[in-house]
Amino acid sequence: MTRAQGRVGLTYVFAGAMHFIRPSYYRAIMPDYLPAHDELVAISGVAELAGGAALMHPRTRRLGAWWLVATLIAIFPANLHMALHPERYKEIPRNALYARLPVQLVFIAWVRSSSRS
Repeated sequence: MTRAQGRVGLTYVFAGAMHFIRPSYYRAIMPDYLPAHDELVAISGVAELAGGAALMHPRTRRLGAWWLVATLIAIFPANLHMALHPERYKEIPRNALYARLPVQLVFIAWVRSSSRS
């Protein structure tokens, strides 16, 4: 495992764990039209934990990367929801809410590049 692969993997393990440490934050960014917010927060947390862990092992690295790319695409609606409703997230500067949208592509590229041995 390269240093970069370890960083990416640990980043997503940490991010996934945060879904269980501070679930209220993640519930607050869930789009209103989605059902079962508690369950979706837990599922996305498990997805990030599993993807991050898989990324750190050579035999599961490619699968882990694709899993994380799919997860990043699946959670994009939460970022879009935040950008469309900045009045709900006053603690985050409006520009940061918009900047998160293209940054998701950067995260996808980061995950994909770390999947290469």
